[in-house]
Amino acid sequence: MHRNRKAAPAVRTVRLACCALLVTATALVGCERGSSDGADETATGPSGCPDVQARARAAVTRAERTDIPWGGPTSGPEAVSGKTIVYVAQTMTNPGVAGAARGVREAARVIGWNVRVIDGGGTPAGIQAAMSEAVALRSSGIVIGGFDPDSTAQQAARANAQGIPLIGWHAVPEPGPSRQPDLFTNVTTRVQDVARISAQWIISDSDGRAGVVLITDASIPFARNKSDLIRKELTSCRGVRLLSVENIPIPDASSRTPREISSLLSRFQDRWTHSVAINDLYFADAAPAFRAAGEKGSGPPYNIGAGDGDPSAFQRINSRQYQAATVPEPLSLQGWQIVDEFNRAFSGRPASGYTAPVHIATAGNSDGATSWDPSGYREAYRKIWGK
Repeated sequence: MHRNRKAAPAVRTVRLACCALLVTATALVGCERGSSDGADETATGPSGCPDVQARARAAVTRAERTDIPWGGPTSGPEAVSGKTIVYVAQTMTNPGVAGAARGVREAARVIGWNVRVIDGGGTPAGIQAAMSEAVALRSSGIVIGGFDPDSTAQQAARANAQGIPLIGWHAVPEPGPSRQPDLFTNVTTRVQDVARISAQWIISDSDGRAGVVLITDASIPFARNKSDLIRKELTSCRGVRLLSVENIPIPDASSRTPREISSLLSRFQDRWTHSVAINDLYFADAAPAFRAAGEKGSGPPYNIGAGDGDPSAFQRINSRQYQAATVPEPLSLQGWQIVDEFNRAFSGRPASGYTAPVHIATAGNSDGATSWDPSGYREAYRKIWGK
C-alpha cells in the first residue's frame, strides 16, 4: 500500500537508505531493478542528482506557465474555396487523434471546406483500407492522423502521383516537411521536447529519487521513439530507477492495462513511485486497477502522460484521480494549423514552419481546464484567411 504524497519523500528516503545497506551486504531483495521487456538492470543508486534536478526543476517551472502568447504565423494566403479534406485516423479511440480531428473540423467550418473522417480502427489492415478509400475519393488533401505513412506506402504513393497533398499529425518524429515519406508537413510538438520535459517532471517531482514504470506502444514508430527518448532522459539522474517498460498497443489498452497495472503493483509495491505513458489514455484504463488495489487517487505512483492531454486527462488531474500531470498537445490549435497548412499547399506556398511549445498541466495550473492551447490562434488564422 502506498503512503500519501506528503509522507512519500520521507518514506522513500528511508527505503532507499535501507536499499543502500542491503546492496552493501549484497542482499538485493527489495532493491532490484526489473523490466518486463529488458529495461536496463544496472543499479543507479539512491543518491539523487542535484545538478540534473536543479535543471529539471527550472525547465518544469517554465513549461508550467499558462500565459503563452501566440507565436505562430500572422500572415499567409487567403482562403482557397471549395476544398474537401479526408482525415484518416489511426484510431478514433486515441484521444489525441480524435482531438486533432475535432480541431480540423472546427477550422474547416470557418474556412468553408468539407471534412470526412475515416477511422482505421487501430489495425494495419484497417488503416490501409482507410487510406485506400481516402485516395479513391480524390479529395483535395489527406491527413495522416497518428500512424506511420510507411505502413501505407502504396496508398501514399498513389496520392502523391495524383497531386493530393499529404499532411501528417504525429506521422513522423519531426515537425515540418518530409521527403521520405513525402509529406507537405507534419504537425506535432517536438517529440524530443515532450520526452525531455516528461522525464524532467519526474526528476523534479521526486527530488531525483524515483522508481519509474514507462508505458508505450512499440508498434507505432513515433511512440516508440518517444519512449526511447524518455528512457534516455531518465538515465541522466542516477537516483532514478527504471523499474519496467510495458509495451501495450493503444487498441489493446482498455483490456490489457488494468491487468498489467495489477501485476506491477504486486511486483514493485512501494518501489513504484512514478509512471510515464506515451498517451494519457493508459491512465484512464489504469484507474480501476489502482482503485481496486486501494491506491489513493493523489498517488503515489504519480502519473504523467507524455502527450495528447485529452479532456479526461485534465479531469483526472484536476480531481487528483490517478494522474498528476500531462504534457498536452494543443489539439485544437493543431487541427487549425493542419487546415492552414493545406491552404498554403493549395496556394503554392511553403509550409509555415510553426511548432507549438511544450506545456505541463497539473492540478496547480490547469484550474479546471479540459484542454490547453496558446491564446490567439483562432483570431490569427481567421485574419490570415480573410474570415
